[in-house]
Amino acid sequence: MSNSPYETYEPRYEPQPPQPSQQYEPSYEAWSEAPYGSPYDAPYGARYEGARYDGAPYDEGECDVTLLDAIPAAPAPAPEEGRLPRQQTSDGGGRAARRRSTGRGAGRVSGGPERPDAMRRLVPQALVVAFLAGGTSAFVANDKAVELIVDGRPRTLHTFADDVGELLADEGVDVGAHDIVAPGPGTTLASGDEIAVRYGRPVHLTLDGERRKVWTTARTVDGALRQLGVRAEGASLSASRSRRIDRDGLALDVLTERTVTIMADGRERTIRTNAATVGEAVAESGVRLRGQDTTSVAPESFPRDGQTVTVMRITGTKEVQEEPIPFEVEKKEDPSLFRGTEVVAQAGRAGVRRVTYTVRSVNGVKQKPRRVRTEVVREPQKRIVKVGTKQMPSSVAGADQLDWGSLAHCESGGRPGAVDPSGTYGGLYQFDTRTWQALGGSGRPQDASASEQTFRAKKLYVQRGASPWPHCGRRL
Repeated sequence: MSNSPYETYEPRYEPQPPQPSQQYEPSYEAWSEAPYGSPYDAPYGARYEGARYDGAPYDEGECDVTLLDAIPAAPAPAPEEGRLPRQQTSDGGGRAARRRSTGRGAGRVSGGPERPDAMRRLVPQALVVAFLAGGTSAFVANDKAVELIVDGRPRTLHTFADDVGELLADEGVDVGAHDIVAPGPGTTLASGDEIAVRYGRPVHLTLDGERRKVWTTARTVDGALRQLGVRAEGASLSASRSRRIDRDGLALDVLTERTVTIMADGRERTIRTNAATVGEAVAESGVRLRGQDTTSVAPESFPRDGQTVTVMRITGTKEVQEEPIPFEVEKKEDPSLFRGTEVVAQAGRAGVRRVTYTVRSVNGVKQKPRRVRTEVVREPQKRIVKVGTKQMPSSVAGADQLDWGSLAHCESGGRPGAVDPSGTYGGLYQFDTRTWQALGGSGRPQDASASEQTFRAKKLYVQRGASPWPHCGRRL
């Protein structure tokens, strides 16, 4: 008997039948209650088994959370005083009965005492499990399986790159201004995407005689021609169509097939040709050029598609002609001659040159002669003229008062350069050369000035009177 005023109470526990063990994958909420530093910290990707009820008096601190396939089953703890031992289940035992956890403090048996220290252990363990599960989900979500095709060579990759540009950088694929990336470098990546990279290749292309540098992403000559839009049917190529183009590129000469019409000898010939020059196209048409024959366009020029070329049959002869070479006139001052008087000291003589011309006939039509050679046969001789600088006397005593104008008009019509039909007499007063020079004149009288001729006529009158002019002397 106890001295206590209270009635002694002996709790009685009625054993419950064992419950079947249940395995489950804990949710994020359940994992978040795992105590920090728990011995059940699990590696990435492991599965957990929660506690199970066995009907025994339950203490919150005895929750048994086990890592399946990773940690061996822990032995059942010894039962405390006043508690029944946990029941062993058919799955091997060692695991506590699962608790249905709905929140803070869940899993406590009605009537059992609270254990705050057990709760502190449970919450950090659940947080660790939640962190591992969340990291696993993010890791798997960021991993993408893509196919990268570089210059026709495919490969499948797993990448964490966010866009195409980052993927190419990770894989060490450098692209330049002439390379093609599809989709573009800024395109966001998703699992299952296909990324194609085609490198640009330089081609030094000579197309129908015109040179230029072009870029292509084609890997063969045939592909490059199609990509560049070059009409290659029937074309003549400097490299085979199947030849591969390296990244360094290549030089390629292309002569496309063209239609050219040749007009020769009254006939028209139309051909299809890859000729590089007009001369080659004419030869392909079966027309032969002989001698001076030529074409309407330069034979070395490039024949264009649809062009008409006329062959010109040329025949020619040579002609030789002699032509005069004019002489020069040189004047020299002579103080012994009266001013205004000019005397020819040396007569000029024209030279002679021999000129050779070719006279061509083009398709039967005679052309303008063309000079091809010049040869000097005789050099010209210059003419030397003496020009008087002596002051002319103003008068001749005994003759100044006479009418010399009337005499000149009667003899020569008043013309200083007049010469009679026989060529013997000349000038205003029709001097003969011998008389003129006897009076001090030089050269011929008709070459002297009018004033000098009048002066010489006065001197003659003083010597001989009017007799030198038997018909007109009375006019003096």
